[in-house]
Amino acid sequence: MKRAFAFTGRNIRELLRDPLGYIFCLGFPLIMLIIMTIVDRSIPPKANMTVFHIENLAPGVAVFGQMFIMLFTALNVSTDRSGTFLMRLYATPMTASDLTAGYIIPMLIISMVQAAITFTVAFIISVIVGSGLNIGGIFICMITLIPSALMFIGFGLIFGVLFNEKSAPGLCSIIISLGSFFGGIWFDAQGTGGVMLKISKCTPFFYCTKSARAAMALDFGADSFMIPLAIVVLCAVVLMSLSCFAFSKKMRTDLG
Repeated sequence: MKRAFAFTGRNIRELLRDPLGYIFCLGFPLIMLIIMTIVDRSIPPKANMTVFHIENLAPGVAVFGQMFIMLFTALNVSTDRSGTFLMRLYATPMTASDLTAGYIIPMLIISMVQAAITFTVAFIISVIVGSGLNIGGIFICMITLIPSALMFIGFGLIFGVLFNEKSAPGLCSIIISLGSFFGGIWFDAQGTGGVMLKISKCTPFFYCTKSARAAMALDFGADSFMIPLAIVVLCAVVLMSLSCFAFSKKMRTDLG
């Protein structure tokens, strides 16, 4: 694990040197949080649209932000693969597990920092608009977001391992679009019902948002929290396993 942590440090430094990381991983989610709050304040109360209320918006934006963590995971891995950096690492005593852990740990740390900043800003907004968020709900929601963070990091690793630095971002953009739409981040999928809800329920993104919002509301019912969280955990385990397998196989192939 010492080698994995050393590699983790290198990846964190690389991410901190990239200004785009600050824009997309931190700036863009916060901008969406502020804009959608303004939109929410402009909607008449009689419309009964609650998806943009800060207690629902903050968990949704936190999930939205994790999708950009996926993008930077894919970029980091695919860029390292396109050069000679990974090939040099293959010649060291580092194993495939060390390398995958070295990519996963920094992305998970950044994801948690991102969530903390998002909820801090959301709490300030909630005080301003007069609907203070529950502190306990915020902490539980952050813990609930860990499996979804790992799920998106798994997506990023798979794309980064299987595709080059030109193709991987495009595939991540598709996931970001699908996740934002079918995750019910910007509209009430549950209230919409019909075919849209059925399609949303076939994606893991819907359950990421649903479990996060339930955690924020301290609603720990089976249908609202436990089952959605279990689905997200299962997807995270599957994607993490697939990404580690793909990385290990790619490493053996490159070594000939």
